[in-house]
Amino acid sequence: MDPMSDQDLSARLKANLRTLTWLDAGRVRVYAAMILVAYIPMMVKVFREATGTVGSDFLAFWGTGRLLLSGPAPRVYDLASEHAAQMAAGTGQMVAYVNPPPYLFLAAPLGLMPYALAWVVWALSGWAIWFLVARRALPNIGAGQDWAGALVVLAFPGAYLAASHAQNGFVTGALLIAAVLTLRRSQALSGALFGLLIIKPHLALLVPFWLAAGRKWTAIAAAAASATALCLASLAVFGLDTWRAYPQSFEVSQILMNQPSAEFFLRMCTPYAALRVLFGATLAMIGQAVITLVTGVLACLYWRRAPSDEAAGAMLLAATALASPYLFSYDLPFLIMPIAFLIGMSRREGWRPWEKTLLVLIWLSPLATRAAALPLGLNFMPIPAAILVGLVWTTWAPQKVAAA
Repeated sequence: MDPMSDQDLSARLKANLRTLTWLDAGRVRVYAAMILVAYIPMMVKVFREATGTVGSDFLAFWGTGRLLLSGPAPRVYDLASEHAAQMAAGTGQMVAYVNPPPYLFLAAPLGLMPYALAWVVWALSGWAIWFLVARRALPNIGAGQDWAGALVVLAFPGAYLAASHAQNGFVTGALLIAAVLTLRRSQALSGALFGLLIIKPHLALLVPFWLAAGRKWTAIAAAAASATALCLASLAVFGLDTWRAYPQSFEVSQILMNQPSAEFFLRMCTPYAALRVLFGATLAMIGQAVITLVTGVLACLYWRRAPSDEAAGAMLLAATALASPYLFSYDLPFLIMPIAFLIGMSRREGWRPWEKTLLVLIWLSPLATRAAALPLGLNFMPIPAAILVGLVWTTWAPQKVAAA
C-alpha cells in the first residue's frame, strides 16, 4: 500500500470518528440491546459470587435490616453485631454499615427476606425505578429514536455497576435526576428530593451553592426542610442512641481511607483517588480541593449561559462526578442525565464535531475505567467526567442569554 493510501485511510478514519454518522438510531438500538443481553450472564456470575464465598456490599444493608427486626437499632453500628447478623447469609464475609440513620428506612425491609432474594429484589427493583426516572431526561423525538434513547438509558454501564454491587447508586441517582428534572416545574418538590440525599450527603456537595447561584430560594428551603424532617423521623423511629452510635462508623471509614494499599483507591472513581495512587494523600487532598472548587464555580456560573434549568442541572450532575472526593463506580447512575441532555440537545440542534464519539466513550467509561483500574494501576474515570463537564459547558444558547 503506497503512502498516499495510508494517508487517505487515516483521513477517512479521522473524518468518521469526527462525525460518527453511521451510528444512527437503528444501530444504537441493536448495540444497546446486545449490551443488555450481555449483562444477563454477567449478573448471574455476580449473583453467584454474592451468595457464595465472595460476598457483596449488599451484606451491610441486609444485615442492618435483620438487626433492626431483632433488637435495638443502635446495634447496626456495632461491628460485632453486624458480623453476627451477616453470618446468616452464609457467605462468610462481612461489610460494615456506614450510612447515616435516615438510611435505615431503606434497609429495614430488606431483613424480611432471605439474603439471596433480597439481593435480587434490591438490584432489579432499583434498576427499574432508576430507569423510569432517568428515561425522562431524554426527550421524545420520534418512535425509533425514542426506543433507541430508552435502551441507551437502560443499558448504561453505570447502572450495571450499581446493580452488580447491589449498592445504593440507583437510589441516589434517581433522587438527583428527579430533583433536577422537576426544578423547573416545582422548586418545592425539587428541593424536597435534594433534601432526601441526606442518606448520602457527599453526593449533594454542590447542591446548596448551585441552587443559590440559580436563585432557587424555595428549593433551598424545601431541601433543608426535607433533610431535617427525615433526620427527625429517624430520630423518632430509631432513637437518639442510634444517632449517638453513628459516629462509630466514622472509624471504619477512617481506616479505609488511611490504608496504604492502592487497591481501595483504584476501586474509587474520584480525582482524589487517582491522585492518591500517584502522589500520596497530601497532594491528593490539595488536588481534589482545587478540582472541587473549580467544578463548583463552573456549575454555578453556568446558570448565566444555560439554555434551560435542565441544562444547568446537567452541569451540576456532571460536576458532581468530579467534585466529590468519595465516590465509587456504583454511584455513577446519575451521569446518564447529562449524557441524555447532550443527546437530546444534539438531536435538536445538530451534532458538534467529535461530540457523538466522545459521548459514546463517556457512556462506556464507568465500566471501562473500572475494568482497567486494577490491571493498569490507574484511575481514568476523572478524565471522561471532565470531558463531560466541558461538553455541557460549551452547550448554550446565546440568543436566549441575550434575551434574558
